[in-house]
Amino acid sequence: MLLRSIKLIFVSFLIVFLSWTFSNPAQAVTKIKLSDLSYKDCPPELAKGAVVSNGSGAAANCFLIIGKAKNSTYKTVYDADIFGRIYDANNNPILQNRTRLGSIPEVPPGVSDFELRISVPENQPTPLKLKQFKASGFSGMVRREQNF
Repeated sequence: MLLRSIKLIFVSFLIVFLSWTFSNPAQAVTKIKLSDLSYKDCPPELAKGAVVSNGSGAAANCFLIIGKAKNSTYKTVYDADIFGRIYDANNNPILQNRTRLGSIPEVPPGVSDFELRISVPENQPTPLKLKQFKASGFSGMVRREQNF
C-alpha cells in the first residue's frame, strides 16, 4: 500500500513537472514609456472623409499624435496598447469614457518613433492637450482569429 501511494505521488509530480516544462511560456505584459508627445494635422489622404467614430457620421478633424516609445527590454514588444486622455482648448474630453486610443504594432528595443491617428469632432476647439499617456504590450505575438 505504501509503495502504491509513493508511485501515485511520483506519477502525479511527473505529470505536473512535464506539463509545466513543455507548456508555452506566458506572454508577459511589458510597459512602454511614451515621451515627446505632440500632434499635427493628418496628411490630406488620411484626413479625407474623417468622421466621428460614435456612429453619428458627424464631420471631424483628423490628427496624428506623434512621439517616442521607449522599450527598456531586450525583446521586441508587440501590440502595445496606447492609453491616455485628450482634452480640447476648453478642457473638455475629446473621447469621453475612453482611454485606450489605439496601438503600436511593434516596438523594438530602445527608443523609436510612433504615430497614432485620431478623429476629433469639428466643434471641439484646439489646441489639444495630451495627458497621462502610457503604453503596454506583449513580449510575443498575440494570436488573433481571422474570419474569412
